[in-house]
Amino acid sequence: MNRNPKWMATFVHLPALKRNLGLAAAGTALLVATNLLFADTVITVGHNAGDSATSSFTFTNVPPPAKNDAATGAKFTLLSGEPDGGSDVATLHDGRLPEEEDDPGANFFFNAGTPGGRIGVDLGRAVDIKQVNTYSWHPSSRGPQVYKLYAGDEAAAGFNPAPGADTDLVKSGWKLLANVDTRVKGGENGGQYGVSISDTNGSLGKYRYLLFDMATTETDDDFGNTFYSEIDVLEVGVPVEPIVPAAPAALVVHTADGYAEISIDTSKAPELKEWAEQKLAPALVEWYPKIVAMMPSDGFQAPKKFSVTLRPGDGVAFTTGARIVVNSTWLDGQLGREAVGSIIHEAVHVAQQYGGGWREHNPAPGWLTEGIPDYIRFFYFEPQTHGADIVWLKTRKHLNLNYDGMYRISANFLDYVVQHYDPSKTLIQKVNAACRDGKYTDAMWKDLTGKTLADLNDEWKAAVQQELSKDKPANS
Repeated sequence: MNRNPKWMATFVHLPALKRNLGLAAAGTALLVATNLLFADTVITVGHNAGDSATSSFTFTNVPPPAKNDAATGAKFTLLSGEPDGGSDVATLHDGRLPEEEDDPGANFFFNAGTPGGRIGVDLGRAVDIKQVNTYSWHPSSRGPQVYKLYAGDEAAAGFNPAPGADTDLVKSGWKLLANVDTRVKGGENGGQYGVSISDTNGSLGKYRYLLFDMATTETDDDFGNTFYSEIDVLEVGVPVEPIVPAAPAALVVHTADGYAEISIDTSKAPELKEWAEQKLAPALVEWYPKIVAMMPSDGFQAPKKFSVTLRPGDGVAFTTGARIVVNSTWLDGQLGREAVGSIIHEAVHVAQQYGGGWREHNPAPGWLTEGIPDYIRFFYFEPQTHGADIVWLKTRKHLNLNYDGMYRISANFLDYVVQHYDPSKTLIQKVNAACRDGKYTDAMWKDLTGKTLADLNDEWKAAVQQELSKDKPANS
């Protein structure tokens, strides 16, 4: 849940002042006001999250990405590091912006599990640089930017325009201009970032070469390499025009109670436009309010606006925040079967919002994160499909019959517990609230039902096995 939709900060890199004060940490950023009276490098950071993050990259304190800056025709070179397989440095100055917060094809990023790398920019001539602006967008730890910006001059002694990963940049004639780190300690770091590096005297200097030494944002897992969307270099005295993203051809509908607005984008899957209008939109309009009503918790308000994008891709579907992305290639083959139900599952994820700041110390277990959406889908939205009940279980050859079997298996377990131990039909609501608030523990099942999770699991498995054995011959 995005509690802080927008913040901003301005930093200034003060090497001369640090020398005077005896501060040893070169590149340290100090938070100061913007109206400084001396010339030095200023780093301004803009951050959008939630609904304030759009494909136009509009910030209150950082210029939007430009389509005709000095970097547009520059040469970008990967100097070190391993890029993701589908990632190309040309993405950084192609004038195309991501349409959503998890759009790998419109970003450059280093491969998972690698420590970042270096990117060189040859502007083709010495440019009097007014600003260097960098942009990124991702819903989690791949949103913030962590890098050092260097500038190079061919006239510098021993200048090396293509240094490798272990090359000492300062000894190779490079000058450190800025040390950027937009992470917020203890805060929610996902979202859209714009960084503008400038100088209080109006010019960063005249340089032909720039170098970005990019680092990871975290090492808790393999996914700490930033999704960089665009890099701009603005020249003193040369006006630029912002990139204007193409408006998606979205169908916008509202729930009957007026609570939520839902947009469905079929621009990349026009063959599904009629189906989206006639089948998907009515289902979401009717069921999103029902889903929200099933999943309340104190002080929580489910998103009042979310989007569904249908486009070719991998897998089936995924949800980040209030954005659902569905693989249209898969969907096209499931229009009479799994299509609508799979998106109802994703709409439950929109209402869940288990991605809050508490995740670090008490994450919601995956079996509930996925089991609750399948429970609502198969036991409320489309029970007639028998997609997770005993009819479905009888069709399975290899069953992972355990409460944490995920998706339909976990949904079946939840239905059993509700049917046998939840006469008030509030159990799912309470479990959901605990997951959302970071208070879930396995011990809560004893409080809710009088039995431990292990006991419930054993009882459910025995009941399922008994049902499955009814159709088997006595001597089998």
